[in-house]
Amino acid sequence: MLFVFQGASSLTLDGKGRLSIPTRHRDVLLANARGQLTITRHPHGCLMMFERPEWELFRQRIAQLPMSAQWWKRILLGNAMDVEMDGTSRILLSPELRSAANLQKDIMLLGMGNHFEIWDKAAYEAQEALEMQKEMPDVFKEFSF
Repeated sequence: MLFVFQGASSLTLDGKGRLSIPTRHRDVLLANARGQLTITRHPHGCLMMFERPEWELFRQRIAQLPMSAQWWKRILLGNAMDVEMDGTSRILLSPELRSAANLQKDIMLLGMGNHFEIWDKAAYEAQEALEMQKEMPDVFKEFSF
């Protein structure tokens, strides 16, 4: 059964850089991927978190890109880190990934369908406010809400 991750969660990193996975996602992550996840950088300055099987599909797509995308291959694949949920459903975000996304303490975890985004809360709120003031992208012009 395909499960789609959605919704926003306001979370807090502990002093060691661990993030508790919200209850509504824990069982699915354990059932689908035995708590095995992969986290990497996102072009917009946040992190992406995938269930390991979904990561493998994404990784294969990125690996097939041409040489003109070599730096983005390095950024996405070279920074990927495998993590496992611990017994209390926490994951450890490495210092390198926390630094890359400027994650300090207050975090937003966004369900994005087949993966999650992990944002610094203040950065996400600032970017969201900026985007809400802009005109919607053309792709939404014919979209019915």
